Amino acid sequence: MELILWRHAEAEPHTPDQLSDQLRILTPKGSRHASRVGAWLDRQLPAQCRILSSPATRCVQTAEALGRKFQTVDALNTDSSAQRILQAAGWPDAKSPTVVVGHSPLLGQVAALIFSGAAHDWKIRKGSVFWIANKGEDDPAPFVRLAAGPDIIGKLR
Repeated sequence: MELILWRHAEAEPHTPDQLSDQLRILTPKGSRHASRVGAWLDRQLPAQCRILSSPATRCVQTAEALGRKFQTVDALNTDSSAQRILQAAGWPDAKSPTVVVGHSPLLGQVAALIFSGAAHDWKIRKGSVFWIANKGEDDPAPFVRLAAGPDIIGKLR
């Protein structure tokens, strides 16, 4: 399985007068970064790929930049857990690659749980991708295919 953790791009700061953190939108910089990473991911991913997003507006906007159909999943929201996210993604048994668009520190906790067995707060920067894979039953050990932010991804082909 391949699990692509994509942290939402830069969003407007949360302000006390906002009714909900869920409604924060991407900044212009965040929109550019989401578009850059989304275009690159679209070229890398097979047609048969699951794309799951937190229902938070900033995550939905990030997922939209991929230009593919995606599903919002409550288990990816800010109040979730690393274990719930892995369960929603089907790790490690899903047959097709899965992109998860979500939040910090949760996505870092997912990566830490996969590699260390505990949900530590590993940092994944805004707009960045942490691509994890395993070769299946023959070699189930996970490995990192890519860990990069929008600045590096913009230079990749």
